Amino acid sequence: MTTQVVDGTAAGATARGRARGPRSRGRAGGFLSRHWYAWAMCAPVVIVTLVLIGYPLVRGVYLSLTDATEANMGRTIGMNTIPSTYEFVGLSNYTAIVTSGEFLSRLAWTITWTVVCVALHYGIGLGLALLLNRPLRLRSLYRMLLVLPWAVPAFVSAFIWRYLLNGEFGVVNAMLRAAGFGGLDWLDDPFWAKVSVIAVNVWLGVPFMMLALLGGLQAIPRELYEAAEVDGATPWQRFRHITLPGLRPVSSTVVLLGTIWTFNQFPVIYLVTRGGPGGSSEILVTYAYRQAFEGIRNYSGSAAWGVLILVLLVVMAVVYRRALRRQGEAW
Repeated sequence: MTTQVVDGTAAGATARGRARGPRSRGRAGGFLSRHWYAWAMCAPVVIVTLVLIGYPLVRGVYLSLTDATEANMGRTIGMNTIPSTYEFVGLSNYTAIVTSGEFLSRLAWTITWTVVCVALHYGIGLGLALLLNRPLRLRSLYRMLLVLPWAVPAFVSAFIWRYLLNGEFGVVNAMLRAAGFGGLDWLDDPFWAKVSVIAVNVWLGVPFMMLALLGGLQAIPRELYEAAEVDGATPWQRFRHITLPGLRPVSSTVVLLGTIWTFNQFPVIYLVTRGGPGGSSEILVTYAYRQAFEGIRNYSGSAAWGVLILVLLVVMAVVYRRALRRQGEAW
């Protein structure tokens, strides 16, 4: 009797499983049929992303594993077609880059440039956001003026700043001389060239940080500040225990985006200082560009630099998000 019950139960479960199989497949098909319009709207974006990002990424990874240069790449000259003669070399390009002193020096300056710029972006942006979040006359005008650097294309701003910082004819040195000071070699001295590109990038990046943090400030309920003020909390305590925790979701996102953008900030470095003087202000992305488009074009080496930059950013983003998650759990 017991055996029959067990067998009957198993048989019933099997029957229900068979009956559920087509129904679940039907649900999946129904989901696709119900939301076909959404899938159709997403398809062009997915296709364009795969064409513009996916294929170049795969192609770059492949070239980084070869010895492709301008000399052995295939090309067509008139009626003549020269085939490619580059060969697969494995991880040789990566080994050569990592073991070279060039990589470590460029990486150290790139990290310094990124940390300083993002810290100034966030600090100045937060200060301006706090000011604009208060009742203020002509607040809309101030907000518009502060957003202007972000509205101007980066390459236009870079050319303008290159003119302003010119050692002989620049406006900045002219103002310093008019005030009784000597002019500085803003773009010709290694130290001042680094200061110059950091200042230009901060000028470009603060408006985005300010707008994002201002939106975060306006999303914090005013009741929290009123209750804290009634309890006798000082302005610093309200800032520390209400403002900063309330801005945490926005801050984590904008800091991550700012880090990625600054790490790959090509226009400012290349257009303001050209990576000079003597390569002192060159970051990883501008050096990878020079490998591919200047002198004897080393496509495989440039691709390997690009892949290393991608790996560094992915690792940084993963570590950063995990640290934030642990911090959130601790809170």
